[in-house]
Amino acid sequence: MRIHFIGICGVAMSALAIAFKKAGHEKLPDGSLVPCFEVSGSDVGFFPPVSTNLEKHNIKFYPGWHPEKMGTPDLVVVGNVASSTNPEWQYVQEKKLNYKSYPEAIEEFFIKENSIVCAGTYGKTTTSALLAFVLSECGYNPSYMFGGIAVDEGFDSASLGNEPRKVQTSSEPRGGYSVTEGDEYKSARWDNGAKFFHYHPTHLLLTAIQWDHADVYPTEESYFEAFEKLVKSVPENGLLVMSEQISDSKYQIANSIRYGQSEKNDYVYFDIHQTKDGIKFQIKHNAICYLLSANMFGSYNAENITGVFALANEIGLEPEKIISAINKFKGLKRRLEKRYENKITIFDDIAHSPAKANSVLQTLAKIYKRHPREGGDLTEIQDSRLRGNDEPKLFCVFEPNTGNRQAQSAPSYSNAFKDADEVIIPKLTKLKTSEELKHWEGKELAEIISQIHNNVKYLENDNELINYLINNTSEGDVIVFCGSHGFRGMIDELILSFRTHR
Repeated sequence: MRIHFIGICGVAMSALAIAFKKAGHEKLPDGSLVPCFEVSGSDVGFFPPVSTNLEKHNIKFYPGWHPEKMGTPDLVVVGNVASSTNPEWQYVQEKKLNYKSYPEAIEEFFIKENSIVCAGTYGKTTTSALLAFVLSECGYNPSYMFGGIAVDEGFDSASLGNEPRKVQTSSEPRGGYSVTEGDEYKSARWDNGAKFFHYHPTHLLLTAIQWDHADVYPTEESYFEAFEKLVKSVPENGLLVMSEQISDSKYQIANSIRYGQSEKNDYVYFDIHQTKDGIKFQIKHNAICYLLSANMFGSYNAENITGVFALANEIGLEPEKIISAINKFKGLKRRLEKRYENKITIFDDIAHSPAKANSVLQTLAKIYKRHPREGGDLTEIQDSRLRGNDEPKLFCVFEPNTGNRQAQSAPSYSNAFKDADEVIIPKLTKLKTSEELKHWEGKELAEIISQIHNNVKYLENDNELINYLINNTSEGDVIVFCGSHGFRGMIDELILSFRTHR
């Protein structure tokens, strides 16, 4: 089967392409073996690590949109990058080729009889990746898909699981487990429904519900309704594992399990200790306490891990094996990923909303500052690198996603950056928008945050931003980049400068 990807260079689309490429071989009647899938792709730009990863797996790809290079694939997976005027999309329509959106492709080839979906405003990538890792370590060999890149290069972002198998259709039964990240963003240009509606959960892990993506969900009600519909889609014999943060009864089903810090929950996490290497904490369930350690940062990751532990335990995995797998998991890139540590420490995180940035900054303040603004029950961390009796400074470079560049999102910026000593807004990624849908530019966003925060700068030039950080940081300071667009190579340039000059 030949599959062509229009928009293959995205993290999720490239992971999907690689999963198909690695799906093994099919035995022909003459006894010969041929790959189950031949994979090709196109996009407007290719950059490491995506380009090198595609090359490593011998996937053919080319820059630009060239219908003459597509041939007649059996299936075309169309990414959201393809507009109605995209030449390859027009070719698909003209030739009446079979096509699917990214979530439709997952629905057909990945979803199994036991479909675990991890959904929520935040935490869904981490929980889906960790659950897939835990099930794999415990010998379940699930099919899975999550929209991130694991720090461990041996753990792919997508897999068809225990196939090799012949190509199947979605109507054929599949045993076993699948784990998918349930994204609430729209499925495709022609399908405004959430991606997670394609994944048909029998087991749903729900991490949080907080209004996001105002460009797709213009009101809180419309956002909440999507999740309510998802919960109601879980069958009667299914399972819902949900965070204590979700209190509304409309998000419950008959078989619901709760996790959180309150003793009222079925799974309770407590005694959190954060260090510069990760977190240690305990989980209590049925009067039994389990000690866990993880190579991830933040109390919110203790919550994410507890949700994963709860679901894995409920489907019958042994607690000791779950804990062992969690300890082995190295985390995800761009999820409080420590990119550099010397006299200055640099983190990178995909936090593209004020709420997510707030969680990241709270975590770093608790780890690196002697006196975090909100206090807390964590042990004070002494650091020999600190400048005498001074507190280290926490710099945040922030770029929000599309939905958080609109006027409706202004209230969410209240106190979001209280733990940052300085907030820097870079030149924001240019958006394709209609005149009716007005988005803030960088200067406007800086002015919004300046109404609450005393030290906010808009630095439009990338080199100016890099030089500012080089010249205004001192030993012990921490820099965190928060945003979903990658910052145009600024992080790598900054790291190179610190390595060269400090």
